Amino acid sequence: MTTLYQSAYDLAERATIGILKKGRIPRHVGFILDGNRRFARKAGAESTKFGHYEGFKQLQHVRDWIEAVTVYAFSIENFRRSQDEVEYLMDLFRKVFSSFCEKNELIDTYEICVHFCGNLDYLPPDIAELARRVMERTQHYKTRIFNICCPYTSRDEITTAIRENVRLVQEKKIAIEDITEASVQNQLSTSSSPPLDILVRTSGEVRLSDFLLWQANEGCQIQFVECYWPEFSLWKFLPILLEYQIFGSYSARKETAEL
Repeated sequence: MTTLYQSAYDLAERATIGILKKGRIPRHVGFILDGNRRFARKAGAESTKFGHYEGFKQLQHVRDWIEAVTVYAFSIENFRRSQDEVEYLMDLFRKVFSSFCEKNELIDTYEICVHFCGNLDYLPPDIAELARRVMERTQHYKTRIFNICCPYTSRDEITTAIRENVRLVQEKKIAIEDITEASVQNQLSTSSSPPLDILVRTSGEVRLSDFLLWQANEGCQIQFVECYWPEFSLWKFLPILLEYQIFGSYSARKETAEL
């Protein structure tokens, strides 16, 4: 019965995606993966580690039909959590990043370029090396982009981008007058990705928590979803995508009418 249910579920998912593709599909979606610890408590687990484990499993289901996906996997501020929790997360990163270094069916089938956004120097050296190996192994893929923000804050990203512009001036590669909004944007971690179309935060919290603050501009649809990240699915995503398609169609008609 379980196999039959799963087959019917997969069929319904594929049919829904097929219908969605008839309309406007976002090219770049960002996710704040919030609620793992609360999910563990809700499930009656003895440790919040269960929530993090389920959260990482859910990453495997991030939609592969979207051109670019950016996930907030670990904030620089998360190092302030308990040593036990941080060490557990680092072990999870070791396992996940190692699997990306090896032949990975999902990555290789969909030709996903994996990119790490953030300051890898904050990570234990072996994990930072794994992240660099993943980027090197997948850099030739051009079909999809998977940005993993770890460890990351938007303030650190913007500061780094400005610092890079200053360095270029000091090396006389650009003039100070050349520092513009575009020159800063070109140095952001997501510069190789399309503009951000949708930003989703799970858990019902209404805040951005220092994630993609530059990228979440006027053209970005921001959605706060009343479910924990391990519970997120296509059916939770569907109303967001439909709103995006309706709003996009309305905006396009409005722009055309104003011409």
